[in-house]
Amino acid sequence: MCSEISRNKNGSEWRNFYGRLKGKSLSTKQKNTLITEFEKYSLGKISYEENPKRKKIKLSEIFDGKSVWLEIGFGGGEHLIHQARLNPEIGFIGCEPYQNGVAKLMGKLRTNPCQNIKLYDGDIRSVFDVLAKNSISKVFLLYPDPWPKKRHHRRRFVTQEFLIPLYETMKPGSILRIATDIEDYVRQALQEVPKAGFKWLADDASDWRTPWQDWAPTRYEIKALREERTPHYLTFIV
Repeated sequence: MCSEISRNKNGSEWRNFYGRLKGKSLSTKQKNTLITEFEKYSLGKISYEENPKRKKIKLSEIFDGKSVWLEIGFGGGEHLIHQARLNPEIGFIGCEPYQNGVAKLMGKLRTNPCQNIKLYDGDIRSVFDVLAKNSISKVFLLYPDPWPKKRHHRRRFVTQEFLIPLYETMKPGSILRIATDIEDYVRQALQEVPKAGFKWLADDASDWRTPWQDWAPTRYEIKALREERTPHYLTFIV
């Protein structure tokens, strides 16, 4: 399991786009599952401690030549597992620094293994460092931490600090999906994502009001609907 401090290539501390790393204490069963199961799904040597020279990982070897999709912040893993089972011909990378979310996913995978998933339990920027350019075919950013206070908006993922390295890892013609129930997050995404090189794919309001055909609601979306907030589904292309 990863325990690194978030930092950039120069060793200075990063401004994190995610909140806390831990929630309530894990049960003994969850802790044991993390210890016994996580290594089976580990993406490899990603952290600075394990890979200080930032050697690139070989996705073609990890996923046997499959196209690779990436989910940034998979929460409890509902959507990640849904997509992986729906698309067995695709390799999936899930990145989630929140330990309790990783534990929930590992419990699900222990019961029903999924061979086309690899995971990293740290900062996605460490993954960007070791991915070759033009190596990812689709990316999901679903209900990211909204950082609602204005002074914290720079911590949101939809800033150039995060979007530019993401764009560089994606293949021409690949898709970025963003789902959020925070209207101000939508506004910032529509301002910032195109600046990084992406094009918004929308002809009318139905394109961002209607879930994608292969969509599986996450627990965050269910909570948003229960609290009468409106989900938005944004699709961008490289």
